[in-house]
Amino acid sequence: MLNSDSSIKAEKVRSVQIQIDWSSDVKSRFPDLAVCIGTIDTVHAEKDNEEVRKLKKAIYDAMRAEYTVEALKDNPTVRAFRDFYWKLNIDPTKTRPSGEALLRRVLHGQDLPTISTVVDAYNLASMQTIIPISGFERDLLNPPFHVRFAQENEPFTGIGMTEPIRLNNNILVLTDQTRVLCVYPYRDTDITKINLNTRNVLVVGYGAPSITRNQLQQSVEITLTFIKQVAGGMNKTTRVFSATS
Repeated sequence: MLNSDSSIKAEKVRSVQIQIDWSSDVKSRFPDLAVCIGTIDTVHAEKDNEEVRKLKKAIYDAMRAEYTVEALKDNPTVRAFRDFYWKLNIDPTKTRPSGEALLRRVLHGQDLPTISTVVDAYNLASMQTIIPISGFERDLLNPPFHVRFAQENEPFTGIGMTEPIRLNNNILVLTDQTRVLCVYPYRDTDITKINLNTRNVLVVGYGAPSITRNQLQQSVEITLTFIKQVAGGMNKTTRVFSATS
């Protein structure tokens, strides 16, 4: 049973009910916070292909032409997430939101890691929009989802970790009914990560208090477009869920 002080939003996504339950302390501190969810089904993930290589080159060239590392701190989207981190008592120059981290890597002349066509596609979308994006194997998720603060010493095993870490209670997290899915908004759990056998994907775009609903919607729509371009699939309508809409 959900707490009576929670704000619940529901949407049917391909016959699976997606709910977002916002904890009362998140609602009171960040009433303008929102996330966007979208799904894409029957994808065919590969390690690499020509389509994703062409997309990478196009996005890399565009980002390097538009941005410089020195001016990045003044970008409104980067600023929004940095300001949000400071409010959470997290130093964004040491722990960077994933969208900014990906963009900085490319601006320093490096390429993004080649993981799979699906993962590479949502990383490219996150870098282009500077909005943190998660991708999960939808069949491993147990909705409804929750946005809340972590419990002190709550365990979390992120992608690439061999042992769980213990979270502090100032850390914002996205969870389902069984586990922490994402440390908001920069690292996903290893357990529900997308692999080459994944067929159904759920994408989450994470907001900050001054990020608009339209920005979130566009970031997820771009993500689904990129995934479909490099891995096929059938995408569904996206939906923004806000803490107090």
